Amino acid sequence: MKWGIIGTGNMGSVLISAFMKSKILSESDLYITNRTLSKAVAHQEIYPKIQVEESVKSLVKQVDTVFICLKPADIIDTIKEIKPLLTDSQLLVSITSPITVEEIESLVSCQVVRIVPSITNQVLSRITLPTFGNSITSERKDSFKKKCAYFSESIEEKESELRIASDIVSCGPAFFSYLASRYINDASIHTGIDKKQASYLMEKMFIGYGKLLEKENLTLEALIDKICVKKGIIGAGITAFEKNINGLFEELIDHTHQKFKNDKIMVTQQIKK
Repeated sequence: MKWGIIGTGNMGSVLISAFMKSKILSESDLYITNRTLSKAVAHQEIYPKIQVEESVKSLVKQVDTVFICLKPADIIDTIKEIKPLLTDSQLLVSITSPITVEEIESLVSCQVVRIVPSITNQVLSRITLPTFGNSITSERKDSFKKKCAYFSESIEEKESELRIASDIVSCGPAFFSYLASRYINDASIHTGIDKKQASYLMEKMFIGYGKLLEKENLTLEALIDKICVKKGIIGAGITAFEKNINGLFEELIDHTHQKFKNDKIMVTQQIKK
């Protein structure tokens, strides 16, 4: 088994870490490339035996599974570039949500799957959202899901729900880290607490919070009920949320979905070229 990654940006790097830490394949069986080749070479400082290829074409010739970890603006041209090299036995994996598996299958003759990874996969945790094409064999599908299970739980979502599922799973860590950073900043301004100390406390809270949900098998609602006294400090804080948070997540969803629609329009135009 030899896997290849085209694009070693944020998500490509997450997958490299996930594959290596989970030991689903050896370093020498992972091939990577990037438009700026030095960014791919940098990964050899951590994993010296990873194979760095100078071009996407040379990578495709070496592997049985190709992960394309590129921005929507770049994915179609790359797929068209490697199309003549792809064989029926190869698996093409896209992490770009605006292009559907059906659209990818219309461009290539190989087997196809799309996944939406998360930065949490880097620590062999949480969710990956796969969508399998009609071209993939049942054996290849089962094998791929078993491999992904080493670093994530795979949950298949409807196409109509994929964007919001992606917002929660893949974008969620950034969204809630941003909210936490704003909390820390305002806490420092209004109370004088040192930002470094507040950040440390917040990070430790998040770690404990995650373990609490996992080990105690609590829902979010159950956790609130467990620690919230309505007339106490937490109740006062939640009252502040209720007064000020209305519309925030609605607007967030509107913005992410509009960006998704714009990307889909761009990708569709590129496919028709």
